[in-house]
Amino acid sequence: MIAHLLKPELDELIEKKEWVTIKEVLDDVPAVDVAELLDDLNPEVAVVIFRLLKKSKAADVFTYLSSTKGVELLETFSRQQLSDVMNNLEPDERVALMEELPGDLTQRVLNSMAPEDIAQVRRLLGYPPESVGRLMTTNYVRIKKDWTVNRSFEHIRKHGRDAETVNVIYVVDEDEILIDDLRLNQLILAEPDGKISDIMDNTFEALSAFDDQEEAVRMLSKYDRVALPVVDSGGILAGIVTVDDVLDVAEEETTEDMQLMAGMSALDTHYSQTGVTEMVRKRLGWLVLLFLGQMFTVTAMASYEETLAAATVLALFIPMIISSGGNSGSQAATLIIRALSTDDIKFDQWKQVLKRELMSGLMLGLMLGVMGTIVISTWMLVRGEPFTSAVWLQALTVGTSLVGVVLFGNLSGSILPFIMTKLGLDPAVTSAPFISTLVDVTGIIIYFTVAVLLLRGVVL
Repeated sequence: MIAHLLKPELDELIEKKEWVTIKEVLDDVPAVDVAELLDDLNPEVAVVIFRLLKKSKAADVFTYLSSTKGVELLETFSRQQLSDVMNNLEPDERVALMEELPGDLTQRVLNSMAPEDIAQVRRLLGYPPESVGRLMTTNYVRIKKDWTVNRSFEHIRKHGRDAETVNVIYVVDEDEILIDDLRLNQLILAEPDGKISDIMDNTFEALSAFDDQEEAVRMLSKYDRVALPVVDSGGILAGIVTVDDVLDVAEEETTEDMQLMAGMSALDTHYSQTGVTEMVRKRLGWLVLLFLGQMFTVTAMASYEETLAAATVLALFIPMIISSGGNSGSQAATLIIRALSTDDIKFDQWKQVLKRELMSGLMLGLMLGVMGTIVISTWMLVRGEPFTSAVWLQALTVGTSLVGVVLFGNLSGSILPFIMTKLGLDPAVTSAPFISTLVDVTGIIIYFTVAVLLLRGVVL
């Protein structure tokens, strides 16, 4: 909002080349809003304005820039400007940046960094992609259990300025193995001469550096923490993950799930930064697959060609039948996928889920079936059809088919996410289009099977 209000004023100052005034204006603007303003400027102007910012604020602004704009600026920086930016970034921010840089620029950035920072970045990049190790920062405060509270505070004052957060202080033993974490208020309320061991309870929650980043999102939410420690395979404290780090991860994961559920491959970057060719490539595969899947629907209908010829009115209700099953399946799939991703339900609860969805699918199907029978019979009478057993049985065929198709849609939509999880795939790939295609084929078979059973000897 601030960026939107400032843009006309900034454009006017840029046109007049009043750089000193621009510097004074931007000093009081939050870093995230400055980044938003820079994203809308051409690279030549953006780099000039970026150089006007204070070093510490420039680093903050850089972390909020889009990856495209960040690379554009880095390509124009001198070695000293690269050094200033990189030295003021948090370790996890450096790693995130290095993952996105093209190869030629990566070496330039590495050459601008201090040797200890290079070693730190390479160590973090050694963890698997999408792991907590890539997300953590190594800037935190740790103390020893045999220290006094007073000594601990002296240590916090000395090292706390460089830490990501001092809301939580970590206790390690002589081998740097994590043994406890303490909230800052526990230290504040403790006796100054008391030992840290006196206020420890030796219980803590920690992430493994090899955990998936989604686990960090889940754990921080579950335990309502602003930060969680990260340990290596030997229990040694390797870093911490803070809530602001996982917010971006949560957003990315949600975006990826939404794209998968729409029946396409997840984009590698933001929509606005994805080219048309790449967009087509991400969408074409699923569209072709779903198109071929629909051929099964055509094949199923072709096998009932004689039935359709004898009772052409049945064809009018095909879209209604199969869309009801597809809608039911999509609803069930969305509910189960979200419940699995938030740990609301576990994989081993699939039997309970199946029973639950069997009952709800049957109830939904019966309600729609009764309504369908009444509506279709009324509609046929309004069209001038005489009230005969044939009319009633055709309406009953639609209603009965609705029960079967909705029930099947509900069951398939609820069980497919579990099957995908079992196969090690993202359950979000059981997307709405995938469920709809499956239910289309099955819906045709159910519909015409019911029609043959109820209408044989009447209209068939």
